[in-house]
Amino acid sequence: MLSKTSQTIALCSFANFINSADRVIMPIAIVPMTDEYRWDLHGQGWVLSSFAVGYMSSQVIGGSGAKKYGGKTILTIAVLLWSFSTFLVPFFAHSINALIMSRVLLGLGEGLGLPTIFHIFSHAIPSEERSRAFAYLVAFGSIGQTMASVICPHLSWQWMFYLFGSLGVLWVILWTVVYKEVRGPFEEEFVEPPKVNNTNVSWGAFLCHWPLWSTYIAHFSMNWSNYIIMQWLPTYMTRSLGADQSHIMFTAVPYLMNSVVGMVAGHYADSLITRHKWTILSVRRLMTSVGLLGPGLFILFFSAVNNLPLAVIFVSISLGLSACNSSGHLSNHAEIAPNHAGITFAISNTLATIPGILCGPLTAELVMQSHGRWFPVFIIAAGVNFVGAIIYLSQSAASQIL
Repeated sequence: MLSKTSQTIALCSFANFINSADRVIMPIAIVPMTDEYRWDLHGQGWVLSSFAVGYMSSQVIGGSGAKKYGGKTILTIAVLLWSFSTFLVPFFAHSINALIMSRVLLGLGEGLGLPTIFHIFSHAIPSEERSRAFAYLVAFGSIGQTMASVICPHLSWQWMFYLFGSLGVLWVILWTVVYKEVRGPFEEEFVEPPKVNNTNVSWGAFLCHWPLWSTYIAHFSMNWSNYIIMQWLPTYMTRSLGADQSHIMFTAVPYLMNSVVGMVAGHYADSLITRHKWTILSVRRLMTSVGLLGPGLFILFFSAVNNLPLAVIFVSISLGLSACNSSGHLSNHAEIAPNHAGITFAISNTLATIPGILCGPLTAELVMQSHGRWFPVFIIAAGVNFVGAIIYLSQSAASQIL
């Protein structure tokens, strides 16, 4: 029988499994959908990026809503919204404008999810288990992307959306029955109460501390390269590396690597804190450094090769090392703002969704202006990663700020 902590980690991680799977369906489906509906590259870019518009819009709503109404209620609403939006995509696909709107609704639902889970984790998970909790959360997201990448190429594009949309509804039933929320007079009770329980914090306080900005910038940097890989890898492999439909399954390998490295890194980070007596700040900085500098380097290697197997290896290492961020800056929110981790993550994830909006049209424009060359896209991604690592290393903290 799993402990309550393990049940919470498992349920939230599986929600992120579905969340992440639903995101990668469109980058896979857009290849046969484009052949059927004759969209140009700019049209494809807006379909891919429209998700991020909705995703960015609901982050703070998720964080503050979870604080006011409870994590269980908001996460239930989130999963239902993104699951129905996924299931209904085939009904909107005949109109690119309707399809874009359905993608915005998908983003709205998914934007509620992670800030709510961060809120739940800051209340329900003790500090010595947080690296593991966030590692499993992110790893299951990668497993979801892996499963979608393996399964979807064998389905018609309509059934890609039907299958994973239905899975979310089944999760809501399980979540409603199994998860028990413990509420105090105003919100959920903390399993490990923070040193200062400051509930009245102005919105400006979330924007005037450099340790908070270091997590925001690190998250932005991580997502810049991750969104490029998530949105454009199937297209890049097909158009630039000569991959056929059967090779699209190789897009699962980076996500598989991400999940494995994330879980190993999470356990290792917790062991550094509990067994080897490293400070929490040292562990967060180590993991963030590996999670930003490593992917920046290997995405450059990826861009420099024309061999499909070697390209898959490099992009897999890049996305794998990125998983170390789950034990770095992503875990840092529960330490520097335990009372408001859902809101600080919501702000962070809102800013980190800007790359998701830009990567579709900007990548299309860069490739077209470069006469089909993708190198400028990857150079920018690597540079953003390097800058983010430097800022986090110099400005981060692990003591309570809010």
